[in-house]
Amino acid sequence: MNQTIWALGFFDGVHLGHQALLQQCQRLAKQAGCGAGVVTFGSHPDTLVLGSTPGLINSPQDRERLLREQFHMDCVVTLPFDEEMRAMAWDDFLAMLQREYGAAGFVCGEDFRFGSRGTGDAEMLRAYCGKKGLISAVVPEQVLDGIRVSSTYIRKQIEDGDMATAVRFLGHPHVLSGRVRHGHQLGRRLGIPTANLWVPEGLVMPKFGVYAGACRVDGQTHPAVTNIGTRPTVDGTGVTVEPWILDYTGDLYDREITLEFYRFLRPERKFSDLEELKAAIQRDAEETRTLLK
Repeated sequence: MNQTIWALGFFDGVHLGHQALLQQCQRLAKQAGCGAGVVTFGSHPDTLVLGSTPGLINSPQDRERLLREQFHMDCVVTLPFDEEMRAMAWDDFLAMLQREYGAAGFVCGEDFRFGSRGTGDAEMLRAYCGKKGLISAVVPEQVLDGIRVSSTYIRKQIEDGDMATAVRFLGHPHVLSGRVRHGHQLGRRLGIPTANLWVPEGLVMPKFGVYAGACRVDGQTHPAVTNIGTRPTVDGTGVTVEPWILDYTGDLYDREITLEFYRFLRPERKFSDLEELKAAIQRDAEETRTLLK
């Protein structure tokens, strides 16, 4: 593998704090004539370390897509966080990245902990790089509106339905990709054909309600109104994610689409009849079009 400067972290959400790391990594890589890459993990370290897993902002696939396509990292290495990784000494971890992944240097956040029992930290990484003749940079935490930018804070905003704040701290729309499955065809009968999304497990679920956003299909982006919830007007069972993709016609069954969420429009509610529901969804669509302009 070519010589690479690696940004280290889990990068859930690829938020503004992560983006500061990516930008520093790209600057150093350009100066050194190296590639700029990301080393992340397939599962959250808390799963093994603490025995509990937070709901994640992104699936591993969406996280890698953001890193590669939106933030233009040359390469993304996703390592398994298994017992062997958990037990690895911090300096052995860095040496492994040198040996197996051509590490010419590392970038991390000032609160980054790594290695067995989290014994490695940013200052130890900096000292290791100085000793080995590697490039290094430690990026300070990012603050917005007096609040530290973190995946934990953004997860809470998504759960509370404050999508506008989540988007500001992410620095991009909240994204969710999934495969379209067969639903009950109710939207089609109303003249509002919705896709029924199969959502990957383990993700933080936005507050039930209707969201303004967009949908990426076949490289094209369309406005979209997405309902998340239980469809109380039709006595629905189970949680569904159903976007109405505006200005799109075509068969999406069993295809993967990517939703972008911008803003919470209204809570999910039970309407008196289907005509009232249809009128509300059409108002949601107009509000979404206005917002996306």
